[in-house]
Amino acid sequence: MKRRILPILIAGLLLLSGCSDSGITQDLGVGAPSEQTGNTTTQPNTSKPTNSNTNKKYPTDDLNIKRVPVTLVKAVDGDTISVKYEGKTEKVRFLLVDTPETSHPRLGVQPFGPEAKAFTKDIVEKAKKLELEFDIGPNRDKYSRLLAYVYADGKMVQELLLEQGLARVAYIYQPNVRYVDKFNDLQKISRKKALGIWSIENYAQNDGFHAEEVKDESSSADNTTSKTNTDKPKNACNIKGNINSKGEKIYHTPDSPYYDKTKQEQWFCSEAEAKQAGFRAPR
Repeated sequence: MKRRILPILIAGLLLLSGCSDSGITQDLGVGAPSEQTGNTTTQPNTSKPTNSNTNKKYPTDDLNIKRVPVTLVKAVDGDTISVKYEGKTEKVRFLLVDTPETSHPRLGVQPFGPEAKAFTKDIVEKAKKLELEFDIGPNRDKYSRLLAYVYADGKMVQELLLEQGLARVAYIYQPNVRYVDKFNDLQKISRKKALGIWSIENYAQNDGFHAEEVKDESSSADNTTSKTNTDKPKNACNIKGNINSKGEKIYHTPDSPYYDKTKQEQWFCSEAEAKQAGFRAPR
């Protein structure tokens, strides 16, 4: 009897041992892929980089470039001052920017020229410390004026002018282009906000300032006052159509930075309707 029971007990133990091993293997089989996936799968980065120009870093931000202290003689224009430099009275032309004229023999007084001059005059006259920073290229132009970045109490005047929409980025000649990237970004911001020179469409262009655009806007305003059928939009037709002095047909939606300043000659109910009439969106 005992001989019969012993084999049965052994068989039962072997059977239990097999089930136990199978259970362990099954647990590992379920857990292993999960653990491996956790170690090898990279989660996508959903955070967005900060693109704010106020926080944007530029390679030129950390430069420790020598500045030369000077004494102000007077403000000549929005982008030009007169200083005492190395014992001589010198005119300084601001690098990489251009402001409208105030006393040009041919162009006369341009729109926003007096504002730019007054802005620069106020800054440099109030400054306790005035400094010049030269670039790596020629430090004089063809008129023998000094070419420099001008600092008033540590703040660069070029940047301040661009931020106010009183200057455009211009006269970009290698190798004097140290801050051109930052200047372009500042200009984009003021242009988007329609500040100063950017408040009048097509006034500030790549080749300079076009006063005829300002006159055209004024004459357009005079002409449209007599057109009672175009004074107010009809229903939801609030897209303005305007023809500038060059004969360009341009339409403006309420989102356009020039919308409030544009005098419409025709109302449109949709952009498609404006395009069909030969008008284009502002650049």
